[in-house]
Formats: sequence, C-alpha cells, structure tokens
Amino acid sequence: MHENRFQAQDRLAAGAQFIAGELRRGTSGTSHTVVDPATGRPVHTYELAGTDDVDAAVAAARDAYPGWSRATPGERSDALHAFAAVLGERAEEFVQAESLQCGKPLKLSREFDVPGTVDNAAFFAGAARHLQGSSAGEYSGDHTSYVRREPIGVVGSIAPWNYPLQMAAWKILPAVAAGNTIVLKPSELTPFTSLLFAEAATAAGLPDGVVNIVSGAGLGAGEHLVGHEDVAMTSFTGSTAVGRRVAEIATAGVKRLHLELGGKAPFVVFDDADLDAAVHGAVAGALINSGQDCTAATRAYVQRPLYDAFVAGVADLMATVQVGDPFDPATDIGPLISHAHRDRVAGFVERARGYARVVTGGEAPGGGLAPGAYYRPTLIADAPQDSEAVQAEIFGPVLVVLPFDSDDEGLRLANDTPYGLAASAWTRDVFRAGWATREIQAGCVWVNDHIPILSEMPHGGYKASGYGKDMSAYSFEEYTQIKHVMYDNTAVARKDWHRTVFGRR
Repeated sequence: MHENRFQAQDRLAAGAQFIAGELRRGTSGTSHTVVDPATGRPVHTYELAGTDDVDAAVAAARDAYPGWSRATPGERSDALHAFAAVLGERAEEFVQAESLQCGKPLKLSREFDVPGTVDNAAFFAGAARHLQGSSAGEYSGDHTSYVRREPIGVVGSIAPWNYPLQMAAWKILPAVAAGNTIVLKPSELTPFTSLLFAEAATAAGLPDGVVNIVSGAGLGAGEHLVGHEDVAMTSFTGSTAVGRRVAEIATAGVKRLHLELGGKAPFVVFDDADLDAAVHGAVAGALINSGQDCTAATRAYVQRPLYDAFVAGVADLMATVQVGDPFDPATDIGPLISHAHRDRVAGFVERARGYARVVTGGEAPGGGLAPGAYYRPTLIADAPQDSEAVQAEIFGPVLVVLPFDSDDEGLRLANDTPYGLAASAWTRDVFRAGWATREIQAGCVWVNDHIPILSEMPHGGYKASGYGKDMSAYSFEEYTQIKHVMYDNTAVARKDWHRTVFGRR
C-alpha cells in the first residue's frame, strides 16, 4: 500500500470549512476522521461544521449575492472559463485526493471524474451566456410581454460520497452560472475535493462568498442548511429515504427543491442483442465505482434464448476483474466507501443465498486486501422479482440476472420497482429499441450501452428517483425563476377591462 498520498493535507490543516473565500475550522465541538477505505487507516481529522458555521456560510453567500447576481452573463462566463482552466491545471491533485478518500482506482478518477468535472465547468462557462426566456411579443394586442429568467438567491446543496467531486460540480456550476450563490455540504466522509474545488473557484477569481463549503453531519449541519430561512433553494443528491426527510424540511419553508435520489437500473437484453457487447456492457455498467453509482446496471433482464449464455459470460468476465489498491495502475475496482457499507452489501448477498443462486463472487477478499473495505464482483441469478436483491438499492458490485420470455414481460419487469433513474436496452432491431425507450420509465435510457453521461445532456429521474435535472441547459430550470414582464402599449388611462370593477363601458 502506498503512503503519504494526500498532497493537500497540510493546506487543509487550516480547517475543512470554506467560507467567504477562506478555510476555517468547524465549531461543532465534534471531530471526524476521514479513513482510507483501501487500508482502514486514518487519513485526516477535522472539526465538523456546526450550526454557527452554516449560519456564517449562508451569510457570506447572502452578502455575495447582490454583486454576483447582477454580473453580466459575459462576466460570469469569463469567471467560469477561468475556473475550468484552474481545474485543469490542478487535475492531478484532484485525482489523488478523490482516489484516496473514496477508494476509486486512479484510472477512474483520472479518466472519468476529474476530466468530466473540467468539462462541466467549460460547458457552464458557455451556458452562462444563454439564459434565455421567451421572445417578446404582443400576445394580448395591447401589451408587449417578455420573460426574464432570474437567479433564485442562496442555494443550499447536499452532495453524496460516491462521486464527491462530480457532485460538487453538478451542484455548484449551474447555480453560479445562473447568478446564484451557494453553500454546499459534502458528505463528511469525503470532503477533500469539494474543498479543493472551492479553493480553485477563488483562485480563478470568483468573488468571496459565491461558493462556500460546510463539512458536517447530515443531522446537524445538513438539516440546518436545508431549513435555513435565508436559503431559497435546496438541491439534494442521495438516498430516497433521506430525500424524503430533506423534502419535509424544505417544503415546510416553501423552498425550491431539486432531488436526485436512488436508482435500480434495469439492463434489458433482447434475444437479438449482440451477446458479447451485452456481457461486456453489463460487467462494466454494474462494477463502475465498485457499483456505488445510482445509475449502475443492477438488474439484468435477459430474454430466455440468451439467458444461460449471458449468465456464463458475465460470470467469466467478472472473474477477470482485478480488485486491488486504488493507487495500483493494474486495479480495475477498489474498495467500497467503508467497512460498514461493505458489510451492508455482503448482507444482501448472504440473504440472497436463501432464495437465489450466487454464481460468482459473494465474498470479501483476504490476504493483503483484508484490511480494506473490499468486496468481490458478484453475480446473482434466478432471484424472484419481488425479492430484496431485485427491489432494493444494494449500491455495491452486485448484478442480479433474471430471465424473461416476451418483450412485454421484459419491459414490465424493468419498470417494476419504485425507481426510475436510468436503464438500458440491448437489441439490433431499431423498432424494438424505439419501443423500449418509449416504454421504460426512467430519466435516461441508453441503447446498446450503459453509463455514459454528457455535460450537454440532462441527468435526473422519474418516480422515487426524484425530480429535476443536473447538467445541461435544462439545469437552469432548477436554478432560475421565471418572471413575466408586461408593458401597456396604448397610453389609455381608462382601460376597457376596468368596467369589470367600476363604471360602464
């Protein structure tokens, strides 16, 4: 195992709260130790944010809002272009910190998380100039109407631990591009890259207070942030169960609310699919980020003529996936986020042995990997549709495979969970593909692929997976409010409609 991998540790000794352009110590009176999930060793201890820190961060964002919201689209665009450049210059620092705190293989951080975040920043730098409403027109005949798209105010966002850097970007970039200021609470398990992201924003010239980070627990700092009277909008990414609690607090204050919640993505393989492509797509789609991805392929429904060959092919390919130290270039997947989460995933698999067949995996590796939170890629076959392995979000390197007969049955089973975040359909028939993309109830449906995302395209769910969109120009619908402006064109003192209140026509 590698030592001294956290290059920014000395800098973050000043504290894990980033408020009004500077790092500060938390005031909750409680400390938290970030643990390297690959080794189980402590990496960094910091003071958690308390309610006073949240108040200070919200005050900083509120003070910065008038100036930032009145900046021209070009000025905000220039600042975000500079931000993207700083992120690119500091890319390797982000790679190291993200892999350490999350257990991500270097190749995932280096080829996916970090370049995707730089691209997001570049996209929103351009999008900041395109906050458009409806064109002006005389819709009543006597008036000219137009629509203004305006920022909302201070946004309070909460991001999860599975993609800390990308989630910070997905929350912060559209909000500030639209003219809002923001306070982000990352998971207390993974605060490093959110803090580095805010530092980069300041280095790029974004005014102090536009981007603020409070690193604290959900029950303390998180709930206080969501309920804060000066926070006009809440954006939350995480589990559906916690999302319900966030909604309760936010709606009590009549705040704008954006929720990106859990998923249980179906992977539907029709009998005319390219079997080799489907097998490789399933293994990659199920195991990315050790399966800790709300869009990961978790339920493969395979039409019966291909079922046995698919199960055998996935099992064989999973057995070749290299589990190991995230900082070893040969590693394909790293550990889960914590030992507690590893044990939760293992519990799902152990219970599944009572009603299904564990084809491969289903155990934690020993030897040199034993101290880490590792779990082997696991394939479960023949589980009943109503079993917890099929219905619940396991959030680990576990794929469940079930057969189906008719096309109707396959799509019905794909829709038969509370979730609707992502899905994929595998077929060579264009009509079958078109039908599947129409019928599957999910915010993203891939055809003959699973997982790719783009800055230009929206990400968000149906049903219990939440509502609202991250990325793309559609995200501005979350972070702006619409104002209708109407001008009288007649210069007539007594309007015709006044007769409904006084006088005769």
